[in-house]
Formats: sequence, structure tokens, C-alpha cells
Amino acid sequence: MTSTPLSSGIIRSDRQMSDGRGIRYYDSAEVIRSAIDQRPDEGQPGIGELRLDLLTGDWVAMAAHRQTRVFLPPKELCPLCPTKPGLLSEIADTSYQVVVFDNKSPSLTAPSTSWALPLNDGIDTPLTQAAGKCEVICFTDDHETSFRALSLDQIRIVMEAWRDRTRALSAVDYIAQIFPFENRGEEVGVTLNHPHGQIYAYSYITPRTLKMLESATLHKAKHNRILLDDIIAREVKDEVRIIAKNEHWIAYVPFAARYPFEIHVAPLSGVADLAELSDAQADAFPSIAKEVLTRLDGVFGIDMAYIAAWHQAPVREGRDVLRLHWQICSIRRAPGKLKYLAGSESAMGAFIMDMKPEQSAAQLREVKI
Repeated sequence: MTSTPLSSGIIRSDRQMSDGRGIRYYDSAEVIRSAIDQRPDEGQPGIGELRLDLLTGDWVAMAAHRQTRVFLPPKELCPLCPTKPGLLSEIADTSYQVVVFDNKSPSLTAPSTSWALPLNDGIDTPLTQAAGKCEVICFTDDHETSFRALSLDQIRIVMEAWRDRTRALSAVDYIAQIFPFENRGEEVGVTLNHPHGQIYAYSYITPRTLKMLESATLHKAKHNRILLDDIIAREVKDEVRIIAKNEHWIAYVPFAARYPFEIHVAPLSGVADLAELSDAQADAFPSIAKEVLTRLDGVFGIDMAYIAAWHQAPVREGRDVLRLHWQICSIRRAPGKLKYLAGSESAMGAFIMDMKPEQSAAQLREVKI
């Protein structure tokens, strides 16, 4: 076991799983993590393919091996719970605070040889290995809780894990973009109900980020200012869409929200990615994160299904114009009613909102905490 001290007194301990995958424990103090993965080595799946969609210029990962991944197992067979009698899980230890491990069924994985993304050569563009990295981050060993219900100290450990993995994955030569995210609720495709998220490290820049990079670059060229800084300044001026704020962070419903409930959480002093956050910013994140998710769950008095996505600058491009923010989107528009991404949204990418952002912001602010 190797141990590495991080900020806020958090310690990372590195171990290896039975099939060679890496697992990293994040603890609020020094803990001896000596448990050995007792499962037999079942090997790891082969690497998938990246294919270029010539109509859009987007890269699409083909990962057929993921068809056999675990799907909604009962609690007693949850692979993200600690190991216990009758259950040899992904986590060999009998308890943990936060862990990050290499995904057993990754969409993207390390290439077998030296690797470079092919250039767009039209019909002659070759397919290539789906290079990248996919990791699972378990927010707690308590199967019955949620990110919202975590203590402030526990959320701070999660934040440190995000920062640490962003820093480490940015050093890999074929990684272009790092994307930590959480899917919560079966309505948005969750296949394991244990509180957890994922970290995708892409070997290409994703379509959404390319569009944001283009907008931010044009804004900087025209106004010589950072786009997200100006967006936040407008939210502060308008006030009506702000739902929470502290010394270092602001949370607001965006001016052109796409979902019934969409919240952006951003540092007041912008940074390119999670690794660039100061310790003071990282320390201030748990309180606003907990408030935002508590307000979201409080709107209808139910656990809201959501996708919480960290948008950050790519590893080697756009770091002078793109800024970090956390986007939380829920497709729940009312109790028993979902907003489906139907014809206009799915086929054209043209979103239509049935409710103004100012209305959802007011509902979120009205929640009693």
C-alpha cells in the first residue's frame, strides 16, 4: 500500500484489485488499507472502438462488452458496498469513506500501443481504439443514503477525490478531457443504486465542450473577457435566478435552462478545472452543494432523479477561456411527470422549455431548509 497526503488532512491509499485494476481509498485520517481482493482474476474486457460520425464530426465509442454489466442488483449483492461475509465486492475492505476504482466494464480504456486520434479524412477516416479511462467513485459505504445526505466533511472528501483524479488523469498523454459526473435515479439510467458517480477521461474533446469552447473563444475575442465571468455577473445583477451563494460559490438557474429543474454551481473566482480550485474554494463547496441538492429534493418532497455533471476545460486546449462549473439537471417536471427528450430535443438538439427559469428558481428558493 502507498499513502499520499492531500489537502484538508485527507489521505489517499493506493491498492490493486485481483484482476490488476487500481483502487484508491480516500480517508480523513491515516487508515491502514491492507485488505486483499479475494476474488479470482476473471480478466478484463478488450478495448472498444471509436468511430467518426461523418454527418456531425462527432466521435462515437462502440463498447459492446458493456451489455453484460451488472444491472440493478439487490442491496445484499451490491458490488459497491464493502466486502462482508457472503459478499466479495469491488471494495475489498470492510468499510471505507470514499473510493475510486477502475471500471470493470469501461467504455474507454488504455490503448495497447502508442495512440493518436485520427484526423477527419471523410469516408477514409479509420476507426481506432476507444482510448481513455473510466473510473467509479463511491461517495460513501452507506448503501441507503445519497450525496445530498452526506455530511459536509464527507462531501469534502469527495471533492478532494475529484481534484486528485483530475490532476492525475491530466498527466496521461492520450487524455484530452476529464468528466466527473453522477447519475441519480433509474429515470436517468442508473444501474446501481449505491451512492456513486463516475469519472470519464476522454481521448477526444466532447461535442458539448467543443460548442462551449467556440462560444467562449468568440466572447473573449470580441469583449476580452471570460464568458462565464460575464454570465455570473448577469446573474448577480438580475438576482431572480440565484438560489444559493456563499463566499466562494454561486448557484443559479441558467438564463436559458433546458430542463424543468437545472442548476449551475460555479466558483465566484473562476478556474479552468477542479485541480485548479484553491483549498478555500474546495472547503466552501460542501455547504452550497448540500443546500442546492436539498432544495432540489424539497421542491416536490421526493428524491429527484438528476444528472450532476462537472464541466471543465480540456487538458490542453481552451484553458484560457473555459471555466469550471457543476451542472445539475432533473427531468422531473411534476410529481409523476417527466420531461421526455422527444422529437425536437433528441433529433434536432433544439430544447423547448414549458416553464421559465425564473419560475423554477423561485420554487427552489421557496423550499424550507
